[in-house]
Amino acid sequence: MTFQRILVPIAGAALVVFAWRAYGWAGVALVGGGILMWILLHFTRLTQVLKRASDRPIGWVDSAVMLNARLKPNLTLLHVIGLARALGEQLSPKDEQPEIFRWTDGSASHVTCEFAAGKLVKWTLERPAPQPADALEAGR
Repeated sequence: MTFQRILVPIAGAALVVFAWRAYGWAGVALVGGGILMWILLHFTRLTQVLKRASDRPIGWVDSAVMLNARLKPNLTLLHVIGLARALGEQLSPKDEQPEIFRWTDGSASHVTCEFAAGKLVKWTLERPAPQPADALEAGR
């Protein structure tokens, strides 16, 4: 369990209590409005990312190499979906840790990402083996 799930609500409640003690109902209204705005901004971001991802096939990305270059440790699954602009193909059993997702591009290159507790732990880029020049000439 992450501390963020505990600390964020406690910090919000502490801000409301501080606002009450310092400014009364006006302070509570101001802090409550700020907290509501913060929640709405996160909800809007979530819906925009999922809206963009809904227009694409599951597990598809324009360029697996470019996605690989933009990945960093501790990115959230939502952030990676935003970078790929598509939902990943889930390779691990549902609701089991670690979660493994794959995004593939048109050249059969693919990025496989492993998430633990919703954060990117590791990822690998796999590219198809290049065909020898002789095999390309024989095919013509």
